[in-house]
Parts: sequence; structure tokens; C-alpha cells
Amino acid sequence: MIKEVIVVEGRDDVTAVKRAVEAELISVGGFGINEKVINKIREAQKRKGVIIFTDPDFAGEKIRRIITKRVANVKHAYISQKEGTRDGDIGVENASPETILRALEAAKFEVQEKRKEFDVHDMIFFKLTADSKARERRDALGNKLGIGYGNASQFLTRLNNYGIVKEEFTEALEKINKEMNYGRFDD
Repeated sequence: MIKEVIVVEGRDDVTAVKRAVEAELISVGGFGINEKVINKIREAQKRKGVIIFTDPDFAGEKIRRIITKRVANVKHAYISQKEGTRDGDIGVENASPETILRALEAAKFEVQEKRKEFDVHDMIFFKLTADSKARERRDALGNKLGIGYGNASQFLTRLNNYGIVKEEFTEALEKINKEMNYGRFDD
């Protein structure tokens, strides 16, 4: 059981999450996030904590940013676009109960102090940018680390902001390289 309140975008997301876990949910109704909804999320954060679990698309990221700017110390849960896509539609409502549970269990806090564990040189060295398979690698690695997909700049920010350490990073990267038959990252 998830103890935090889960914040999702809409009614279909609520239904999908309830198939996966027993938890309290708040639906923000898409971009219609008004002060009343923000206050409800703030209150939930004080009482139980909050996990933001929005769709793996532009709108979901925008909603996530709006909430994060106005409510402190929330956790973030992510699914990949592949896991959330069915018949061309992207959203949490399309993910399997197992995928939803995994994402919620892997939810992470953003660290408060700014870190520089990773930089652009790491992104290039580990072929997460400037490589024909970079997007695919970032998607798989973000999924494995529980930080979601992002372009190279967003991904670098998430690596640092979610407290990922080099050991965790390289272990996950080795696993996805094996799964995807890429060989070692330094080949």
C-alpha cells in the first residue's frame, strides 16, 4: 500500500491507479489547476506526503512543474512513454497495474541542495546524447532509475536533482546495455 496521496491528471488516471494500488488520489483535471486544487495538494502534503504521477508527455511535465513550484517536498513517479501508450494515446491510464505499482514504489524526492554529480561530459561518454541511440538509452535508463524520460538537458538535471549516485547509475546502465544488446557503454 502507498501511504502518500497520489496526484494524477484526470479521472481515467484515478481508475487506472486504483486498479494497481489502494491509495488516496487527487485529480487535478488537466491544466485546470486552480488555487483550490493547489491548497488540497498542500494539505495532503502536510498530512501524508504527495507523489506526483502525471502522463509522460509535454502536458504532464507542465502540470508536474506547476505543482512542484507551489508545493514543496513532493515525490515524483514516472512511467515511460512506451509503457503509457496504447493505440497512439499517451497517459498513465494506459499503463498496466504492474507498471503503475513499480513507478509509485520507485518515486523519488528532488534533493534540496544543488548537486553536480553528473555533467554534459558524462552524458556524452555514456552515449546519452550525441549518439544515434541516445534517446532510446535515456528512455530505458530513466525507466530503470525511476526518473522518467527527458531530453538530454532534462535528463542531466534529473540525474542530479534526484540524488542518483554514480554506482547506481552505472549498474542501471550496464543492465540496460545488456538488455538492449549494446555491449558495454565504453565500447
